Amino acid sequence: MGTLDLDFMLGLVPILLRYLPLTLGMALAAMVLALALAVVLAMVRVLRLPVLDQIVMGFVSFFRGTPLLVQLFLFYYGLPQIIPAFSAINGITAAIMGITLHFAAYMAESIRAAILGVDRSQWEASQAVGMTQLQALRRIILPQAARIAAPTLLNYFIDMIKATSLAFTLGVTEMMGAAQKEAASSFRYFEAFLLVAIIYWAVVETLSTVQRRLELRMNRALAR
Repeated sequence: MGTLDLDFMLGLVPILLRYLPLTLGMALAAMVLALALAVVLAMVRVLRLPVLDQIVMGFVSFFRGTPLLVQLFLFYYGLPQIIPAFSAINGITAAIMGITLHFAAYMAESIRAAILGVDRSQWEASQAVGMTQLQALRRIILPQAARIAAPTLLNYFIDMIKATSLAFTLGVTEMMGAAQKEAASSFRYFEAFLLVAIIYWAVVETLSTVQRRLELRMNRALAR
């Protein structure tokens, strides 16, 4: 029966932490892109724009109904076969692309629900002063919907951080990829994967604490 090699784990800490900025950077880039795309998709759904609404419904259905790993493989390994230009995309770009589209589908539905959760009187008041639907969305509805959707969107960002661990399947050396390489070279798989799990856990717990405090502040603000 083997024993836990704490010295190996301690020596591995600085190695894995070197890749933490890449992990967080990929998640942050995907979050920004996914949020921008999700807002557009949600507005199309709320405004029920002809044809576009059906396209968005298909997009959301596909990306919510298929595994993220399959989508990543499709972008990185599949698309270059039919679109040669995609062969120039590296693993990091493909990972960000896949995570962006996958989570945009989920975020779009959350944002749409938040928009629909804004009191109908806000729409009526906006129309009464002569605003178009787009103007009402941009100036009145979306700022209120953002407060409703914020905790859920932060949850998705936490999920994105965890999802970046799949990037190593595309040859990206982020935290999970680095742990895999160190484990393969030392045969200390348990220690390597336990350590990377602890690091992810610490990051997620930190963000979860931020989320809880944000929710408390928002609840107090709404109660006033």
